[in-house]
Amino acid sequence: MMPKGAAEGEDIPLEAAVDVQHAAPPLPEDAAIARLYGEPLTRLPNDLYIPPDALEIFLDAFEGPLDLLLYLIRKQNFNILDIPMAQVTLQYLVYVEQIRKSNLELAAEYLLMAAMLIEIKSRMLLPKRQDDLVEDVGDPRAELVRRLLDYEQIKSAAVALGNVPQEGRDFVRPQLFVEQGLNTALPDVDPWDLQRAWLDVLRRAKLTQHHRIGRQELSVREHMSAILRTLQSQRFVEFGDLFAGQHTVPIVVVHFVAMLELAKETLIEITQAEPFAPIYVRLAYSPA
Repeated sequence: MMPKGAAEGEDIPLEAAVDVQHAAPPLPEDAAIARLYGEPLTRLPNDLYIPPDALEIFLDAFEGPLDLLLYLIRKQNFNILDIPMAQVTLQYLVYVEQIRKSNLELAAEYLLMAAMLIEIKSRMLLPKRQDDLVEDVGDPRAELVRRLLDYEQIKSAAVALGNVPQEGRDFVRPQLFVEQGLNTALPDVDPWDLQRAWLDVLRRAKLTQHHRIGRQELSVREHMSAILRTLQSQRFVEFGDLFAGQHTVPIVVVHFVAMLELAKETLIEITQAEPFAPIYVRLAYSPA
């Protein structure tokens, strides 16, 4: 590879040419120790300064002095009813010294427990007086053991409660909307559909009519009763089937008027599922 300028016909000093030939090849990208603005960094800068407290690592986080003390006892499988105060106190003070350097306010609570541990250890080292032998004051660690057992029980209960599935965290309560109603919502009958059905019945009646001369008395009430008897035996009756057996135009007209009277008095209902669908007649619903 020729140095820059040689291809353009310029003269290059001999020292520069030797430096270019013996220059070390660039390090591969994998050998970079870091990246700065996307560019690989092969060596540390000369003016790099790292503050002493730039990186702090806490391997264990405790919720208080009792939590730390219980951790030290359980980690080394000590008998909580016979705590070796010298070892536990020494390990406890090492941890307190670490947190005192960074957070003095946090260390105050731990220092209070450290003082209590030292007091208990001091009482255990002191020779017993004659009065103490008579009265049997008990183990100085008893109060500390009671507090540790109570704390461990509460901590176990808190973990058990935390494992219980909670709404919003572990599951979402489903919501289902159900439309409730006593009466079935039926679509309204278009008067024009009713008119077309009536004209169809009237047309069929004219096809089967006979020319007779006579006088016939027709009662609307009787036809109303006949319609009600027909609907009592069937849940739905198609509009055209309701006129079965009515062959003459006068009878069909009176039968249709009787049906309209029953609908007017809300004794029957005329329903239709959708436009241009068959029209049905049924008894009106009456609540018990």
